[in-house]
Amino acid sequence: MTSKRPIRLGMVGGGNDAFIGAVHRIAARIDGEYDLVAGALSSTPEKAQASGAALGLAPDRTYDDFKSMAIREAKLKQGIEAVAIVTPNHMHAPVAQEFLKRGIHVICDKPLTSTLADARKLVKTAENSEALFVLTHNYTGYPMIRQAREMVASGKLGEIRVVQAEYPQDWLTEAEEAKDNKQAEWRTDPARSGAGGCVGDIGTHAYNLLSFVTGLETESLAADLQSFVPGRHLDDNVHVMLRFKGGARGMLWSSQVAPGNENALKLRVYGSKGGIEWAQEDPNYLTYTPFGEPKRLLTRGGTGADEVANRLTRTPGGHPEGYLEAFANIYSEAAVAIRAQSAGEPLPAEVQFPTIQDGLSGVQFIDACVKSSQRDAAWVKLG
Repeated sequence: MTSKRPIRLGMVGGGNDAFIGAVHRIAARIDGEYDLVAGALSSTPEKAQASGAALGLAPDRTYDDFKSMAIREAKLKQGIEAVAIVTPNHMHAPVAQEFLKRGIHVICDKPLTSTLADARKLVKTAENSEALFVLTHNYTGYPMIRQAREMVASGKLGEIRVVQAEYPQDWLTEAEEAKDNKQAEWRTDPARSGAGGCVGDIGTHAYNLLSFVTGLETESLAADLQSFVPGRHLDDNVHVMLRFKGGARGMLWSSQVAPGNENALKLRVYGSKGGIEWAQEDPNYLTYTPFGEPKRLLTRGGTGADEVANRLTRTPGGHPEGYLEAFANIYSEAAVAIRAQSAGEPLPAEVQFPTIQDGLSGVQFIDACVKSSQRDAAWVKLG
């Protein structure tokens, strides 16, 4: 039997006032699967120490830099077993490299890296490591997204023909990066975010979601990236046409300059036998329409949901579960995998989480979108 004691977790990045770091810590705690025991929480030593103290970390487990953390934790008898990487994009690769080569499991925020070259190098490191690599595309953790994936895989929709994904926000409608908004500063900075702005920040979520649900493999794409806010160095609006192997077609729109939208991630999948629709801001429901029949509303924990969805739900239908619980599902699936590997047991077939290959696919998507847009929306193959 695998041990159920909490997994010893470390964190790099995510210090005081960091949004995504707090989300990762909540997600790790929800099901009691992890115990945060160490961290290099900021690139600034003073902030790193203050953040560690605020989280109750022991002073000798609060590090000024990630490399010294990786070296010491790997040597400790009760050192960390996994590390959460919640830094800006450009630091994902160097941090992950240090922990992977020491056999420490990595749970990394998306996108995988800020460049395609770094992504390919990191894949090689992961393949040569005994450690697991988990990418937190958290929207794949929603129960009704698992339901949608199962319906496509089982053939309920028939042959998939059309896929539409969108993720509009409005928080960068004005130049927030010029207003001492730290989240806006790094997300619009090519040196820290990479060549893609909106396309890397939220476009990758939409792309990962449509890929996860449909299983379709992208053959080529044509993208139009625009920076509407004067002086902004990265895109804030993205339109992409997609061609999939096998003949299916898709469209993807992501925007951070769409007033009236907060986190309006949506997915529509249409096949020869029916269609499904899902919206992240109302995630407990999935609309299913068999061709020629009335629409059906499938509910999480209630009517129409199969075991593939119900195994990831915590409360009865009608009690909403959302973003944090979906994020926690990724952490909990990772915990099952970590324990199984530690015990030399096979991973249960139902356990799913985004892998480093999903991360590579996401960076290839960003790279292809940027190249296509630079060529006046020419069709570009992924790879």
